[in-house]
Amino acid sequence: MTLFSTILVVCGRVNFTNLSRYSELNEKTYRRHFEAEFEFTPLNVELVNFTAGLGQALLLVMDCSFIAKSGKATDGLDWYWNGCASRVEKGLEISLIGVVDLETETAYALSAQQTLVQADTPSKITRMDQYLDHLRSVRPHLPRPVRYLAVDGAYAKANFVSGAVGAQLDVISKLRCDANLRYLYKGEQKRRGRPRKYDGKVTFSDLSRFTFIAAVHPNVDLYTARVWHVSLKREIRVVYLIDRRSPHRVGTCLLFSTDVEQDPSQIYHFYQLRFQIEFLFRDAKQFTGLEDCQARDRVKLAFHFNASLTALNLAKVEMNQNQSRVQRVPFSMTSVKRRALNQHLLDRFITNLDLEPSVIKSHPNYPTLCNYGIIAA
Repeated sequence: MTLFSTILVVCGRVNFTNLSRYSELNEKTYRRHFEAEFEFTPLNVELVNFTAGLGQALLLVMDCSFIAKSGKATDGLDWYWNGCASRVEKGLEISLIGVVDLETETAYALSAQQTLVQADTPSKITRMDQYLDHLRSVRPHLPRPVRYLAVDGAYAKANFVSGAVGAQLDVISKLRCDANLRYLYKGEQKRRGRPRKYDGKVTFSDLSRFTFIAAVHPNVDLYTARVWHVSLKREIRVVYLIDRRSPHRVGTCLLFSTDVEQDPSQIYHFYQLRFQIEFLFRDAKQFTGLEDCQARDRVKLAFHFNASLTALNLAKVEMNQNQSRVQRVPFSMTSVKRRALNQHLLDRFITNLDLEPSVIKSHPNYPTLCNYGIIAA
């Protein structure tokens, strides 16, 4: 509890040195305790159940993020894709699994796992296999309502999709617009010979065999069809979006779901919610020190990554407690950090000046001082 509360108070980098400056614990104490094992996933699942409610509809999301890290002796240091720079850079990478509350459209982190260097794994273990192993390790802890997994197009690989379906999760992802798809044959079969399975290659220049669903936005049309994906080796439900809002070019997007009976509009909505995981990366890097760990050991790094994301969950849970699910104020990590620092400073004033805490905290202007400088919603 001291660690999580201190992370929300620290100004600047969230490292061992700064944590000791804003708490009563020594820097060596933090370094020593980061070596201990702690089950962050069950804790985060309980936080989600507490704030979202048991039985609430949840969407599972998964993505990777580049972690800038210098040095030569850090575990896991390798070349990874950095989306912010749009290039491959040397550093660390974490795989994050989280859930999105479908009612409030708020994302919560469940588990973060560092990607290992290829040289440290058996020759046949790829990075996609590591992501799949991470998903399998988290699957037993997931709440029961979780059924769909939304990921970006990088995860649309046969081994990952088959592994996720084997874990009783339907995958929603994105395909290339030149994906190798086949129409399914639904006509009369011959009496002899192998039954006919396919009825031609899918070409998006002719949408006559697709079903028009609706215009999700003005000049943005949604089409759908049940087809066979050659690489994934399975039947899927595809959703094809055509964006005619620009007078200069026509934009297209091809989404899919392994649940062939799923509502196409829901596929589109769930893939939009997948982007909520990017806000977890953003807030954790800017406010809870996801990239600030001083350690080089793999165990300490894993502890730091998960502690940073769990502190973010706690901030969201605390904010949700102070408001109803009907009238919600947009979540602002800047306001959470400012309010936590104000309360920390007031407590320090009360302690060091030998003031009576009950008198000060019961004063009507005390909440005003706690909220000094926060973003007005």
